[in-house]
Amino acid sequence: MFSAVRPRLTAVAAKSALVNAVRPRFFSQAVVARSAHIASLHTLTEDEQLLRDSVARFAQDVILPKVKEMDETETIDKTVLKGLFEQGLMGIETSSKYNGSESSFMSAILTIEELAKVDPSISVVCDVQNTLVNTLFNKYATEDIKDRFLPRLATDTVGCFCLSEAGSGSDAFALQTRAVKDGDDYILNGSKMWITNSGEAEIFLVFANVAPEKGYKGITCFVVDKSMGVKVMKKESKLGIRASSTCTLNFDDVRVPAANILGEVGKGYKYAIEILNEGRIGIAAQMLGLAQGAFDATLPYLFQRKQFGTAIGSFQGMQHQYAQIAVDIEAARLLTYNAARLKEQGKPFIKEAAMAKLYASQVAERSASRCVEWAGGIGFTRDFPAEKFYRDCKIGAIYEGTSNIQLQTIAKILEKQYSS
Repeated sequence: MFSAVRPRLTAVAAKSALVNAVRPRFFSQAVVARSAHIASLHTLTEDEQLLRDSVARFAQDVILPKVKEMDETETIDKTVLKGLFEQGLMGIETSSKYNGSESSFMSAILTIEELAKVDPSISVVCDVQNTLVNTLFNKYATEDIKDRFLPRLATDTVGCFCLSEAGSGSDAFALQTRAVKDGDDYILNGSKMWITNSGEAEIFLVFANVAPEKGYKGITCFVVDKSMGVKVMKKESKLGIRASSTCTLNFDDVRVPAANILGEVGKGYKYAIEILNEGRIGIAAQMLGLAQGAFDATLPYLFQRKQFGTAIGSFQGMQHQYAQIAVDIEAARLLTYNAARLKEQGKPFIKEAAMAKLYASQVAERSASRCVEWAGGIGFTRDFPAEKFYRDCKIGAIYEGTSNIQLQTIAKILEKQYSS
């Protein structure tokens, strides 16, 4: 009888011994103490914190007084643009060797976010310069090209990324701009549309096909100076981010030295894909900042405005709404910061970047819309900031990959993960 029971007791005892043996490893005070030092996604380095504070002050002191005028005139104030360069915000990751700030990718993301809290138009100027233009030079340019262009881009010259055309938006590699070899030069012919920063730019990264018979494998990136004959044509009159220029560009027999090819011939498609993956984190930061900016501008009004003797922000129906938006903004921030840190660490980040860009653009639209509603009649006027944030937010679902493209990117990665 007892012998029949004994094995069971032995098994129970063994299980208990195993639990006791394992518990210290997972729950010891030493482990708990070590876990306390694991950084949260909100943890910034001292340099990152100082930069964020500096950008916030610059945005409030220099940009904010000009926002309304820049939006109405659809131009960037020259003092604002000059200030971006003087603050070192147009060459954040560029080496000090080229007069850049030699800072981190996360610093660029924080800068974009802080600028967008005040004016998303200025934020995207800084975003494109850093996450697209400068990054392409830093990663793929020869030392000769870096020496000639990076110091200008860091100190006083705007650049732009010229990929999209009338017939090639989401299908970017259907582009028709051609580059024909002519001795030591290439002759460029074609046009580009919806090019951000093109109204102010002097340096253009132009994607053209040198071998159409090879399809996208003929696409090559050229560094083109405006003085070579770039024609800045129609400037679009847009719903939002109106101070940010978006123009059509024409290239009519523009002669570009072969020495101005960025990277390798035929690798332009590869560079564009890689850079746009990084750029999407920048757009996520812009939309995150926009959502936070609209929220910060609107919430104080909810506690100043009274109806039926009570601040409208104290009604439960309102409380639940702004609490939910606060959650949404925080979730967007975590997605964005996480994608940025993964990119910095050299880890896979394409799915996370797409998620951040998709969700942050959705949160920006939802937040700005709610802020207009919460402010009532005044929220619908141009005297209240929410109206502009609402117009500015819509582009987040369109440029640098539409929301559908982000969903497709996420789905492809998930399909590969779960079908293998």
